[in-house]
Amino acid sequence: MSMLRPEEGAPARVAEAVLLVVALALGMGGMWMVGYSLDDALPEGFWTYSIVLAALAFTTHIVLRLRAPYADQVILPAVVLLNCLSMATILRQTGVVRDADASRHLMWSALGMAVACVVLFVIRDHRSLRKLTYTAMVVGIVLVILPLIPGLGREVNGARIWIYIGSSSVQPAEFAKIAFAVFFAGYLVANRDTLALAGRKVLGLQLPRLRDLGPILIVWAVSLAVLIGEKDLGTSLLFFGLFVGMLYLATDRVGWIVIGLIMFAGGAVVAWSIFSHVQLRVNIWLDAFNPELVEGPSFQLVQGLFAMAYGGMFGAGWGGGYPSFVPFAYSDFIYAAIGEELGLTGLLAILLVYLVIVQRGLRHAIGVRDGFGKLLAGGLAFVMALQLFVVVGGITRIIPLTGLTLPFMAQGGSSLVANWIVIALMLRISDAARRPSPLPTRGALAEPAPAVVGGPTSGAIEVGGGRPVQAGTEAGAGRGVTPDDATQIVRGVDR
Repeated sequence: MSMLRPEEGAPARVAEAVLLVVALALGMGGMWMVGYSLDDALPEGFWTYSIVLAALAFTTHIVLRLRAPYADQVILPAVVLLNCLSMATILRQTGVVRDADASRHLMWSALGMAVACVVLFVIRDHRSLRKLTYTAMVVGIVLVILPLIPGLGREVNGARIWIYIGSSSVQPAEFAKIAFAVFFAGYLVANRDTLALAGRKVLGLQLPRLRDLGPILIVWAVSLAVLIGEKDLGTSLLFFGLFVGMLYLATDRVGWIVIGLIMFAGGAVVAWSIFSHVQLRVNIWLDAFNPELVEGPSFQLVQGLFAMAYGGMFGAGWGGGYPSFVPFAYSDFIYAAIGEELGLTGLLAILLVYLVIVQRGLRHAIGVRDGFGKLLAGGLAFVMALQLFVVVGGITRIIPLTGLTLPFMAQGGSSLVANWIVIALMLRISDAARRPSPLPTRGALAEPAPAVVGGPTSGAIEVGGGRPVQAGTEAGAGRGVTPDDATQIVRGVDR
């Protein structure tokens, strides 16, 4: 029976192991400070959480060593750091904030890492996903529609983005974004030339032909259906922004961005003029401190702003804040809860970690050799950046508040599992981008295969950059090389 072994010559991934130790140390330090700040002792379950997180992190590291040895060595430690800091934050809220549960968060983190390992084992080549282009489109649309089915979907906090199966809840949109990214990558890599070159120029913009607008019109309609039927601006913006962003990556045409912005803005204005829940979200955004709103619809947003203001530049310290004053401080508003205890400095450090993940994803989108991988890696990195902007922008009043959660930090099963799948796909593509290729690099000439020429009297020599080989050794097998043999060998060079 064959055993799994690292590839010969593959990197030992020492840098990743060292960074994982640093990430785990920071997370354990946060939990330690929470305990001593609140109770002057280690928090309950400290060693359990620490050992489980370390075991999960290094198990994923070993899986990468075996299945994707050339994968990026920074992405996994960065994600583990975010996961560990979220564990410290939720542990601080457990028993203080209703529904905050560090054990449950650890369980979903373990499931997310396990699913990521399965993805790395099952998908040996990201290009195999291209066969599922239109299947992914159908799966994505079905996932988006599921919350609208009576009896299955349920409205929570004004948004209908959850489905309930027994006592468990799932947010299908988190998985739909992965399916749409696969579909967009497969569709665009097959149609990029048509979308980039066909059509007329109007006011300096390259406009596509009407028949080429079919897929974008479908996604536009799905995005508006999410905005109208599910009352969720964030998911709608995420889907449509993903497609427009990937269109720009595929075609390098600014016209697509202009068209996308016009279409989304037009649909949003129409929805705002017709639907009261959209008007309420906009009013909360524009006038959050209105006395008529502050005790009702805008209470959560205002409390989050007060929490971040209380944190100031360096924060109140682990355990020094008041997360019970902010509704859903463990999920939707965990960014505000972190800002209260770590301050603006801590928030900027966390944003920097996200920026590193996005930058590495875009870097490998450039480095990978196939078009599908480029678009898929770029799309996954872009959707993470866009989700980060939508969440942080809503909490800080840059844009209207949405129902999305901060990747890897907010307590919740769907978000954690889906985003770990995103990371697994990014790691798989980075392995392909960094893996040495047997093909020559662009601009370099392939070295010709060495050929042996010569006769029985003069001896054989190797032509083509190799060292001389005397007749009667290896190739000659003790008999030398006949003139006919030499002729055939030289002809082989010209083939």
